[in-house]
Amino acid sequence: QVQLVESGGGLVQAGGSLRLSCVASGSIFSINAMGWYRQAPGKQRELVAVIDSDSTNYALSVKGRFTISRDNTKNTVYLQMSSLKPDDTAVYYCYARIRRTSWSPGLDYWGRGTQVTVSS
Repeated sequence: QVQLVESGGGLVQAGGSLRLSCVASGSIFSINAMGWYRQAPGKQRELVAVIDSDSTNYALSVKGRFTISRDNTKNTVYLQMSSLKPDDTAVYYCYARIRRTSWSPGLDYWGRGTQVTVSS
């Protein structure tokens, strides 16, 4: 079994900052990529940021304000969010593509989500 557990969400005023964390645990051989998606009420889930072994990618809406990082020794991914806007309000989901053995393909796993609410 593999679990992704997010933490760090909450309520913050516009212009403020939050840091999300996500720890992957369980039967893990390697993690190819980790990242964050978000889903606002009435909207589809969208990519926020993703990081793999040698690159990072961000949604245009968060570029310059959010920073994704990863600690491979702890199977943990972080999302530092600054200059938050009310439009950033959403449930943020952690994502990881994980190989459970050396011979298995990478499979996508998701956390249960953490709420981020930005007040104006």
